[in-house]
Order: sequence, then structure tokens, then C-alpha cells
Amino acid sequence: MPDVSTWLIVVVVIVAPLVALAAYDLVQTRHAILRNFPLVGHLRYLLERVGPELRQYIVTDNDEERPFSRDQRRYVYASSKLENSYFGFGTDNRLEEASGYVVIRQSALPHAGHSEGLHDLPCAKVLGEANGRPGAFRPGSVVNVSAMSFGSLSGAAVEALNRGAAIGGFLHNTGEGGIAEHHLHGGDLVYQLGTGYFGSRGPDGAFEMDRLLETIEGRPVRAIEIKLSQGAKPGLGGVLPAAKVTDEIARCRGVPAGVTVVSPNAHTAFGDVGGLVDFVEGIAAATGLPVGIKSAVGERDFWIELADTMATRRAGPDFVTIDGGEGGTGAAPLVFADHVALPLRLGLAEVFGVFAARDLTERVVFVASGKLGFAQEALVAMALGADCINVAREAMLAIGCIQAQRCHTGHCPTGVATQGRWLSRGLDPTSKADRVANYVAALRHDMLRLAWACGVSHPALVDPDRIELLDGLDRTTPLLERYRHEGAWHAVDSDTRRRIDDLMA
Repeated sequence: MPDVSTWLIVVVVIVAPLVALAAYDLVQTRHAILRNFPLVGHLRYLLERVGPELRQYIVTDNDEERPFSRDQRRYVYASSKLENSYFGFGTDNRLEEASGYVVIRQSALPHAGHSEGLHDLPCAKVLGEANGRPGAFRPGSVVNVSAMSFGSLSGAAVEALNRGAAIGGFLHNTGEGGIAEHHLHGGDLVYQLGTGYFGSRGPDGAFEMDRLLETIEGRPVRAIEIKLSQGAKPGLGGVLPAAKVTDEIARCRGVPAGVTVVSPNAHTAFGDVGGLVDFVEGIAAATGLPVGIKSAVGERDFWIELADTMATRRAGPDFVTIDGGEGGTGAAPLVFADHVALPLRLGLAEVFGVFAARDLTERVVFVASGKLGFAQEALVAMALGADCINVAREAMLAIGCIQAQRCHTGHCPTGVATQGRWLSRGLDPTSKADRVANYVAALRHDMLRLAWACGVSHPALVDPDRIELLDGLDRTTPLLERYRHEGAWHAVDSDTRRRIDDLMA
């Protein structure tokens, strides 16, 4: 039998703290639940805290959870690890309840591709060719990693993505946080310029061309992207708290260490469409690189004026990245994440239509981003005019993200979206690089197999008429009937088809 001293220790170590906590709950005034239900009320906050984990592993069905379902996460995890990514027993999606569910009308006579092994899938266009940029090039992959900056992601995560880009032959967008040493592990870069001009700014925060040239000199930068807005928080700037502005982040951003950094919500280097085109051409002339823009789609008049200006001047962005309102972010106000900017399909179709009406679509490479890391969604985007797609959160999943949705807290448990040394040390960049390369290769392969099923050699050749949207089991809507646009949608001409077939031969 335990003696008196043992029981005393139990009371002191276990019971006394509980009594003290209960007493505190009763007298505190901040939380009514704890005041009314001392001790027991803490379970409510515990369950709220682990709610996302409980739902994703226990409560929800395979295709229910958002933003990515269990089936989608399983596909990314399995393909990244070279495990079996097939599913058995048929679809478990509720087709009878579906609205906007993608259905692809395959050909009775598929293209004779070789389904075994993984394949390269280059972009069908040459980036920067139409404007005669000296650094024009054909992206070797139609799937590339979207903008995620060092600061939002840990150094280990950025390194893993860049090493993966080197292995998989795809582009790695730096995000707007400048270029860090973590970006320099063999992968080609798209250097993003946001409103803060990080890595290209003077002491007053204004853009400086000399700083831009200094930043990209000797770095594997293949293109420059001017960020106008981001799908998850269009029209907003950003704030990096002083505590997160380490010496390393300060160096690559060109800001003082330990001081809060505010990104304005608008550019200061230009203030209208004409100024934007001048800014693009100035950077292209100084660097020789293709220069593009990234934007969520809001007001329509901007795109009309931009296309008109480009048609008149025969100048302007070499590529246009359309970011859907459903895209991801490290942190954003809920109202912006949920209600500002068009979803990707609507936005892409609208912008592509504006450019098609002015016969500009062959002069511009269109890039789409916003939950496109699955072959059917990527194919829809390409049928609506995209030449390449960017993936962000799916790439994060490939390097270990578990959709804990703690990005905004700095306490990502897998070391992906954090600057915490202890947390990020758990992410091994070398092994995770292989995983993101495997995932991108698998996605390209599935896109290619869908194209073959439709009877063509490349996803860019898939006719939009091949895709319909299911509404229940008794009705479908053709893709282009749902997503109307200004310009006539021209079928791929025979010369373009022959050129792409030769590319894939």
C-alpha cells in the first residue's frame, strides 16, 4: 500500500495544480465556458485546436476535406514517394450530387503513347520569343513551382524545392522575398518582384535597377515576374514582423534586420498600364530576360487596356500568370481569401478571351495557378488557354506538409512554413527534393496520358470540346459554354499541331 508521503506527492504534483487551475477558471472573466465549466471547459479549446487533424484523419470522407481532400493528399504523397498511387474498386465520388465535376470525353482512337515510365513534357511555346528577348527559352516542363518566398517557407523547404527543380527540370519561382542561398542548389529560378522590391530596392524601398542586376548576376534566373497581386489576398500588401526578420532574411531582402517589414499594397515604380509596360520593357532591356506579370483577376478594364496597349506598341509582358482566388497563402484576412478575385477558371477564360480578341495569344505564354496540381484540373486550365501551370501547396505536400493549416502561426509541425530552427531541422532537403521531383514528374505523366487518351500528343492540343462539366447524372455542360469569353476560340491550326507533334517526337 502506498504510504502517506506517496499520497502527499500525488496531491502536490497532480491534484493541487488542478485545484489551482479550477479556481483560476472560476474567477477569470475572459472565457465564459471556463468560468461556467472549470477544468472540463479546457477540452473545448483542445478539440478546437486539433480539429483540422481530427477531421482529416478520422471524421471526413475521402473527397470531403478542403482545401485538399484525403484522396488528393494521398495521390501527392504516394507519387512523391514512388509508391502505388492507383486507387481500387472505382470512384467513390458522389457523381449523382456533383456540380461542375470534370468529365473528359476520350477518343476511341487514342494517341499511341508509351505509358510505362515517366516522360518529359515541355511547354509548347518559347518564352520571350515573340518580343525577341536574348534570354528567350522554352520551359522544359509545363508544371513548375509557384511563388513561395523564403520567410514564408523555411530555408530547408526552399532548398528542397530548388534541389527538386534541378532533379525534375522544372522552374522554381522565388516568391517576393528576394534570392537566398537556399535558392541556389541547381534549380532554375523565376525571380519575382513584388511591391516591396525585395532584393532590388534602395534604402527608401523604391525600385533600383542596379540592385536588381546585382541580385540576379551569376544566379540561375531565367525569367522575372512582376507580381501585381496574389489570388489569396489580392489588393493587399504584407507584413513581416520584426521577430522574423533575421540577419539572413534581411540580407536577401535588402532590409534592416530586426525591423518590421511592410510590403505596400501597390507598386511605386508605375501607376498605370502604360507605366507597367514601360517597366517591363526597361527590365527586359537591362537583363535580356523574359519578363512577365502575375495577377489575380479583378476589374476587367485593366486587362482590356493592357491588351490594347500591347497590341498597339507590340511590347509588354512575355508571360502572364493568372492566379485564382482559390489560391493559397501563408496568411490572409478571411474576407480576402474567401471573397476577393475570380476563381482560376473564370479569371483565366476572361483574360485569355481579351487577348484572343486582339490576336495576341501566340505572343504571350499563359501560366495558371490555383489548385491545379491534379491532372484533370491542369488539363482544364490548359484547355482554357494556359501553356504552363504552377503548383504551390501541392509541392508543399510533396515535401512533407500535412495540411495542418498552421502556416500563419509560424508553428508548422513539419518544418515547411516556419522559421523555427527546431521545427525546420526535421525537414531533410535532400530526401524531400527527390519527393517533389517525383511528384511533378508523376503529374506531368498523368497529364500526358490524358492527352493521349484524347488522341493528341500534348495537353496543349486537347480541344476544349473534349471537356464537359457534370451536373448530377443526367446533364453535362460543355467547358466553353460555362466559361464564355470575348474572343473566338480558334482551333489549333495544322502548322501548330505539326510543330508540337515534332516537339514530342
